[in-house]
Amino acid sequence: MAIRKASSEGSTANNGVDYVIVYDFSGLDKKTASTRFEKLITALAKVGLEPEVRNGNEGAVLVLVRASNEKALGTIVYRSRVRDWLYGVRQAQPDKETQKALTMEPLTESERYRQVYQMITGPTSEGGAGITPKYGEWENVRSIFTLHDTAKNDKWFSDWKGKTFLTSEEIDDIQNHFGEKVAYYYAFLQSYFTFLIFPATFGLSSWVLLGYYSPIYAIVNGIWGIIFVEWWKRQEVDLSIRWGVRGVSSILDKRRDFKHEKEVVDPVTGESVQFFPAKKRLQRQLLQVPFALLASVALGAIIATCFGIEIFISEVYDGPLKSILVFIPTGLLTTLIPTITTILTDAASRLTDFENYETQESHDIAMTQKIFVLNFITSYLPIFLTAFVYVPFASFIVPYLDIFSLTVKPFATDDKQMKVPQTEGAFTINPERLKKQVIYFTVTAQAVNFALETIVPLLKRKGTDKYKEIQSERAARKGGSVSVDANDAPEEKAFLNRVRHEAELDDYDVTSDLREMCVQFGYLSLFSVVWPLVPLSFLVNNWIELRGDFFKMVKACKRPTPQRADSIGPWIDSLGFLTWLGSITSAALVYMFSGEGLGSSGTPTNIQGWALLLTIFFAEHIYLLLRLGVRTAISKIDSRDLRKDRAEKYMVRKRYLEETMETREKATSEPPRKIENITRQSLEDEARKASLESVGGQEKFWGRQRADAEVVKVGQGLIEMAVEGRNETKKVK
Repeated sequence: MAIRKASSEGSTANNGVDYVIVYDFSGLDKKTASTRFEKLITALAKVGLEPEVRNGNEGAVLVLVRASNEKALGTIVYRSRVRDWLYGVRQAQPDKETQKALTMEPLTESERYRQVYQMITGPTSEGGAGITPKYGEWENVRSIFTLHDTAKNDKWFSDWKGKTFLTSEEIDDIQNHFGEKVAYYYAFLQSYFTFLIFPATFGLSSWVLLGYYSPIYAIVNGIWGIIFVEWWKRQEVDLSIRWGVRGVSSILDKRRDFKHEKEVVDPVTGESVQFFPAKKRLQRQLLQVPFALLASVALGAIIATCFGIEIFISEVYDGPLKSILVFIPTGLLTTLIPTITTILTDAASRLTDFENYETQESHDIAMTQKIFVLNFITSYLPIFLTAFVYVPFASFIVPYLDIFSLTVKPFATDDKQMKVPQTEGAFTINPERLKKQVIYFTVTAQAVNFALETIVPLLKRKGTDKYKEIQSERAARKGGSVSVDANDAPEEKAFLNRVRHEAELDDYDVTSDLREMCVQFGYLSLFSVVWPLVPLSFLVNNWIELRGDFFKMVKACKRPTPQRADSIGPWIDSLGFLTWLGSITSAALVYMFSGEGLGSSGTPTNIQGWALLLTIFFAEHIYLLLRLGVRTAISKIDSRDLRKDRAEKYMVRKRYLEETMETREKATSEPPRKIENITRQSLEDEARKASLESVGGQEKFWGRQRADAEVVKVGQGLIEMAVEGRNETKKVK
């Protein structure tokens, strides 16, 4: 049938298993564990899901689930599609016959997995089992995940090896397999990679011909950033139409953790709804201001302190072990920044929960904004300090850095080795410092980050698996615990071991990959004027990044549950903000450093405060005008997906109009009134009937002509009388 056929490929690869539920009974007594497990199986069976249980890892069992009841699944699918139609996501109303609707539009693989997940986790009021992992009565449900299609993944890797660009069909295949939210990331990364070809080529030419801090490069790079951001906004619309999710963000799901203050009657629907005062939420949101200040102070103080130590050691200290001691600030940053960031991220999460958003969408947006602030500080503040503090004002600041001599005092043999120059002109600023720092963040840091997020987790997982295998073998030799796969059927052993392996993997978070690309785009917009080879570096990095992220998703993480989306979310606003800030930063850097404006001491010369502010002012307003022009121009460009959307809307209107006209014709198509023979007897009967019923003026008016033929006959008589009268008048004259 349609439902099973649409997903037969993925189901066959995994023995028909739709989802795996890991039930963790460690720490529970026998009776409690059995009771809760029975409740889990009962909840699944009640909504039409078929469970099978197998042994799991470390005090857990695996509940393998499939949606064998197609009628139950079809009901969930039909309800979802009707909801989409009511919210305007779908153009036409689904057919009222569920099976017919599914036959006309079969389930895609991602839709099937999304709907089965809804059957497992959805509220009971909406036909779901209401199973929420690690929450409430389901705290022993460790995770719910679907299995990777290893054959499909291997084919993707094989196909992508010799390719530079992914085709739209391959992006659509990702959407069909992993859902729209993941597909939007890969579509964005592919588009970003394609757009990078121009600035990479132009940047290489500028590096050869124009040098650093080129105003021409700054202008071209700024225009490129505007075009890319505005074009991607348009691309989001096209993709949402092609994937049938346009406007899906308007379907808001209530957060499980939303705490209402009271219930009120909705003035529009008349229904009772949970309510939390907007004023109280606003008061809580105001706490974001002290949070941002706290984050800025905490992270800024650490970065600034390490920055000062690094300057002191590298450019003031002249004693033993200098080449080694210069890495002290790096070690401090590597240790302290992740720790403080983790603490602040946890605080941001708690603050977002405290703000008590009603929907998951608004909660995610608020959390993303806070994370962006933290990433902005940790990623860009070191370069801002170098560009706008160290280079212009180092000769004034360095004399106060003697406090950092404590970091190298145990290694110095003479106080002169730590003496800070006190006279003006005695300290020479390193003008190459800014460029080297930009190169580090755009080349070295990108490579290190790739290794940390892709290679290290894989090695860690392999090491953990090997350790567990050795421990299991030792226990077996000593007559201890039995291997977890000891009771597996021979034909199932390989499959179940893969399931157990995937159960131990981390969850895949596409938001972290989007955040990484957003931060990278910021380096390009803000600081590439310092080193024009930045876009070329990112072009090479992103070719590897796309394949590395896919490898991470399918090898180092659980398969993500398909989620719908019609954009990359609030990250598009972050890209717009970085483009705007880049217009200001690039203009300031060009003004301060272009034209070989570095003096003999390494400081930029002839900087006037009013001229710098005026440069920034004009750069920002030129940016706003260019953005308006680009946005207007792109809005005029038509696309195949937009034409398809208009055609579908037209056909829906046409169909409904035709159906309405057919109904109207049937309602108004009455047989014509037949004329009766008028006799004296019929006239007397009519008069008698009228007197008995006391016919009013209106009924009497409409009863004078009793048939259509009589109307014609009377009308013709009136016309003949008028024509004859007109002719008689002419004869008299």
